[in-house]
Amino acid sequence: MKELYEGDSYGKNNPTWHEEDAPWKAGHIERIMKRNNLPHEHICEIGCGTGEILLNLERTFPTARLSGYEVSPDAFRRAAPKATQYTQFYLKDLLDEPDLQFDVVLVIDVIEHVEDYISFIKRLRRFGTFKVFHIPLDLSAQSIVRAWPIAELRRNVGHLHYFFKQSALATLEDCGYTIVDHCYTASRLELPNQALTSRLMRLPRRLLFAAEPDLAVRLLGGYSLLVVAK
Repeated sequence: MKELYEGDSYGKNNPTWHEEDAPWKAGHIERIMKRNNLPHEHICEIGCGTGEILLNLERTFPTARLSGYEVSPDAFRRAAPKATQYTQFYLKDLLDEPDLQFDVVLVIDVIEHVEDYISFIKRLRRFGTFKVFHIPLDLSAQSIVRAWPIAELRRNVGHLHYFFKQSALATLEDCGYTIVDHCYTASRLELPNQALTSRLMRLPRRLLFAAEPDLAVRLLGGYSLLVVAK
């Protein structure tokens, strides 16, 4: 599936490269980093897309040095002109780089796209003390019953692997990480321009999540998992 990103197929299916979601994602990353007092002198993002998450974080952490690594020439062409004194972008696979160390490595909506995601996660460990993972929780009772949402994720955005909370955390632990903190993020509730079905599900999701968060996520979906690991 790597050719999906190294060619122009992904950009044709997703012409904005999800830039509109970047401020929302950066806000959640900022909060979990500050909550855990993570060092932030050097921050790296693997699979940075067009760079908007890092550029938003630059405003939050103005003394940080931020590095974005991306294998898609299409995404890199959009990111490169936006480089600043503090934020630089590289058309490279971070895993091929020797002797790089960062305070925090961001892995935001990436592992579900990687064919050998276990090896990928293990190889990331050497690049820094802390990792921040954002993992879509595509597996829920309603997504399995309806079936087509998962099929659409595979066809349109290249999701190859599907997680629920326990499988996501167990994967990181099996790859040698210690879970420092985790929380849910609610894209279907908090982001605009949702499909009609997502808008109809907003009230049930809010009500059930207020009473039983884990049950709401397992039954109704619409959430991702943000994880700090080391």
